[in-house]
Amino acid sequence: MHKMQVIYKKRFLKHYKKLSPKLQTKVKDTLALFMTSPTDPILNNHALIGEFAGCRSLDVTGDYRIIFEDIGGGIYEIVELLDVGSHSQLYG
Repeated sequence: MHKMQVIYKKRFLKHYKKLSPKLQTKVKDTLALFMTSPTDPILNNHALIGEFAGCRSLDVTGDYRIIFEDIGGGIYEIVELLDVGSHSQLYG
């Protein structure tokens, strides 16, 4: 398995810093799992439609999501973390 390169967009970092310490830990745990097992069912890694067509989403909690783009050709070699937040913040 190749090592995944992760690019953090400004918007992701800005919204990540506003999360509670507990949620920040959940985000770190989610990303750690994603980097070792990108298709783990716990992540609910799925394609998005509409405004976010071409992007994918990971579940952090029941309500919180990470939106990312796989820019490495669909093999999770290079991923760009675009945003993080609650479902309503991201899609509302």
